Amino acid sequence: MVRPRLTRLLTLEEPVAVADTGGGEDRSWQALGALWAEVKSVSGGEVLAGGRERTRISHRIVVRGAPEGSPRRPAAQQRFREGTRIFGIRAVSELDPEGFFLVCWCEEGAGE
Repeated sequence: MVRPRLTRLLTLEEPVAVADTGGGEDRSWQALGALWAEVKSVSGGEVLAGGRERTRISHRIVVRGAPEGSPRRPAAQQRFREGTRIFGIRAVSELDPEGFFLVCWCEEGAGE
């Protein structure tokens, strides 16, 4: 296995429900911490969302492994932030049998 190059610092965020003024809920994002990562583009394309075309780019993001239940272990429905860029996490799996690294399959622009 080629060791990943974790050269980009990403913030891991999770959604939290926040009461809105109409008695319902809105979604906000809470930072869980920063993780060093390797980010590689996988594919891209245009999709129709909300009546307009949007660019969607899939990424393979590798981070250090963490045990199940740890706040440092990314999960689907969370997201990474790098400045103004948002990477919605769709799935997470181990990169290696020992679990030293995790692969996060993400979509840029999703999870905003």
